[in-house]
Amino acid sequence: MTENQAGPTNYTLDSSLDSVNRVEQTAEQMAKTAGLDEDEVFRVTMAVREAAVNAVLHGNSYDPAKQITASFENTGDSLIIKICDQGQGLDPATLPDPLAPENLLRGTGRGIFLINSFMDEVHFRLLHPGTELTLIKHLGTAPTGT
Repeated sequence: MTENQAGPTNYTLDSSLDSVNRVEQTAEQMAKTAGLDEDEVFRVTMAVREAAVNAVLHGNSYDPAKQITASFENTGDSLIIKICDQGQGLDPATLPDPLAPENLLRGTGRGIFLINSFMDEVHFRLLHPGTELTLIKHLGTAPTGT
């Protein structure tokens, strides 16, 4: 509930690594501005990068005819980042467990695992076409070490 709170920042971007970098930079700046410590800024930035890479690579398959959208909002209580693709959609329940012994050397599912580890809440929504991934980091709830 700070005075400099604004509505969400929205981007519609090409399915490219340049777009991933722009989304990552916006998330990093947002986390720093929100006052998160260096470790939390890193976690938010990496989670958002993974989500953007998944949207471009897995969702849109680098298809130049498809775009991703990204929305960034600081509500004062939470950072809310939404990333959408125009792909076939993803059911996270179908992803293999990246920690299972048979999957340790496979790349599938690791990004979602990291996103879930680094954020406080993660929500998937099928859009037909596409998937919307909502990443939430609560502010002021970091462990104090006491």
